[in-house]
Amino acid sequence: MIGDFILELNSEPMKILNPFLLLACLLTITVSAQEISDNALGLRLGESDGFGAEISYQRLLSRYHRLELNLGWRDSREYDAFKISGIYEWVRHIDGNFNWFYGAGAGFGSAKFEAVPGNGTTGPYTPDGGFFAFVAGNVGVEYNFDIPLLLSFDLRPELGIIGYEDFSDKFDFDIALGIRYQF
Repeated sequence: MIGDFILELNSEPMKILNPFLLLACLLTITVSAQEISDNALGLRLGESDGFGAEISYQRLLSRYHRLELNLGWRDSREYDAFKISGIYEWVRHIDGNFNWFYGAGAGFGSAKFEAVPGNGTTGPYTPDGGFFAFVAGNVGVEYNFDIPLLLSFDLRPELGIIGYEDFSDKFDFDIALGIRYQF
C-alpha cells in the first residue's frame, strides 16, 4: 500500500509536479511571513506640532485594518502638554515587504504655559492654556522586516476643532518616521 504510493510519487507526471508543489509551499510560507503582526509598539519620531516623539501602539483589527494610538507629551521650561490621537487605518500591500496605509481619526490634549517675560506693555504674560481637540488624517509607507521590526514614514495632516483661547485651529502638517517592535 505505502510502496504503491511511493511508486506513484516517482511517476513521470509527479516528477514534473514536485517542483511546482515545492514552489507553492515556499510561496505560502513567504506570504504568511509578510502578514501584518497583531501588535506593534514603538516610537513615532516627528515634529508633531511641538510634541516631538510619540509613543505609538498599533493593533490589527482585521486583515487590512488596524488602529493606531499615539501619546505625545512635552515637559519644558516654556510649557507642559500632552496629546493623544487615535487613527483607524487601511493597510494595502505594495510589493515584497512594503505596504502603504491611509486613515482618519481624531485626538485631544492639554497644554499649560509658563509665564513669559512680557508682552511689550506690561509685566510677565502667561499665555492661555487648556484643552484642545483635533481631527487627523494619515498616509504613509512601511517596511516590514523579516525580524519583528517595522519602519514607517507617514504624513499626518491635523486640523484643530476646539481649544483654549490662544489655540491655533489652523491646518498642521506633521511628517514622522516610525520605529516599532512587532509582537
